[in-house]
Amino acid sequence: MARLHLVRHGETTSNVMRRLDTALPGAGLTDFGVRQGVRFGLENQRTEPAVLVSSVARRAEQTADLIGSVWGIGNDVLDGLHEVQVGELEDRTDTDAHRVFKDVMDRWHAGDLDARLPGGESLAMVYDRYLPVVEDLAQHHLVGPDQRDVYVVSHGAAIRLIASRLSGIDARFAASTHLRNTGSIELEYLDGVWVCHRWGAQTAPFGPVNEPLVDQPGLGEPMG
Repeated sequence: MARLHLVRHGETTSNVMRRLDTALPGAGLTDFGVRQGVRFGLENQRTEPAVLVSSVARRAEQTADLIGSVWGIGNDVLDGLHEVQVGELEDRTDTDAHRVFKDVMDRWHAGDLDARLPGGESLAMVYDRYLPVVEDLAQHHLVGPDQRDVYVVSHGAAIRLIASRLSGIDARFAASTHLRNTGSIELEYLDGVWVCHRWGAQTAPFGPVNEPLVDQPGLGEPMG
């Protein structure tokens, strides 16, 4: 069965600096981020046709283009798949800004659709723009006789929120299990139900996570 792969983009300077970088088009890849994109393509070689798309953010498009160059396929840039917009927190690196962001993210993972980042998005707004794109990709490529795997190159926070919503995975697991650059989440669409098979380096079954949520600087996903 064909599967959906939600892939985080390669490393950017903003990631290294832990800068809240979400406004479009955003930062490009570092040299290491370029190597990560190529390595993802090499380590996930395709023997059958696949669909490759990315968000409109520069870092996601660059990562997808690198993957596509290894696979010999093109990348389609789609609206709606970009990172959570942090509004007034944009470009900040300070602890207070990251604390505000984390607090809102925790509320989102707990199911609060209306909690909103100051001057930025609510979870409902993220769902409204992102989920229809995923559902359209599923209907065109994951069902029917011409199925093929779909790779969506997107962003860490958005990917975790969307994968959690689709699969109904434990909220604390989703909130605390970050994705490294070019880490991915693998989902299958079975009779209208999304099943999560892999989340980063972990495979099903997942969670629940019992310990308190904590930040892990250097191990998680500096925004973007």
